[in-house]
Amino acid sequence: MTSDPYSSWSDTDLSSLTHGFRDDLYAGQVALVTGGAGGIGRAICMLLSRLGAQVVTCGRDEAKLKELQESFARQDVDIFVIPANVRDPEAVQALLRDTWDEFGRLDLVVNNAGGQFAAPANDISPKGWAAVLETNLYGPWFVMQAAAKAWIENGSAGSIVNIGTITGRASVGIPHTAAARAGAAGLAASLSVEWAPHGIRINTIAVGVVRSPGLVNYPDAARPSFDHNPQRRLGDVQDIAQAVAFLGSSVTASFITGEVFHVAGGEQVWGEYWALGKPEYFQIEDQSSSP
Repeated sequence: MTSDPYSSWSDTDLSSLTHGFRDDLYAGQVALVTGGAGGIGRAICMLLSRLGAQVVTCGRDEAKLKELQESFARQDVDIFVIPANVRDPEAVQALLRDTWDEFGRLDLVVNNAGGQFAAPANDISPKGWAAVLETNLYGPWFVMQAAAKAWIENGSAGSIVNIGTITGRASVGIPHTAAARAGAAGLAASLSVEWAPHGIRINTIAVGVVRSPGLVNYPDAARPSFDHNPQRRLGDVQDIAQAVAFLGSSVTASFITGEVFHVAGGEQVWGEYWALGKPEYFQIEDQSSSP
């Protein structure tokens, strides 16, 4: 793979990348990954499949789901696709029902579906604001609630991994995302306590800037801050997939719940990200002088 921040692994690459797990970690288990046709979602679906899981994924675009299914099939990977919009609670309920009807169980849910756009706060319309909140906060809530109801009804334990972002800091250019993701992280923490008696674990992965085609949605002015973290590089979709595999399994993470797990190159402790480019006002030069 090149150093182009907008590139990512092909499905052929993903099917053979080195990973740190035993090949049967998820054997006999069913994993639901929302938004599996995108860069990070694709990597998650492929790795979980390679580790033995029967993966189910959903999305709004049937053509993209079909392409994903056909591409995975060329790698001898079977993935079950269901068209569904996580912003629609009735569609989510049908998604969970269809998954249980088809496979008779559900072990892991990965809330990966998301979406946002960069814009000055004063330019975000009520419709645009609502769309981001519905996708990144309401959607994960609908999925978590539907999954928990099914697990509790069936007397089954389960694991949820939410894909989020770094919160607790200013996110200039994406304030709607900052609000939604912080809300989702707080929601996950609360539910991890409430549903713990039912054997349900919930964790959040706070993702930094990851090399992915999705970065084309940001202006060139944002590019200088892509690698503004202690490691001074971009992350990789496989980094996120391996974090999901670790947190999702009761073998590797049975005593981990309510956690926000950063996969961001340390950006949460040092670094800055400017989705619209760094304003001149904040481009502070060193004013110190030698004696």
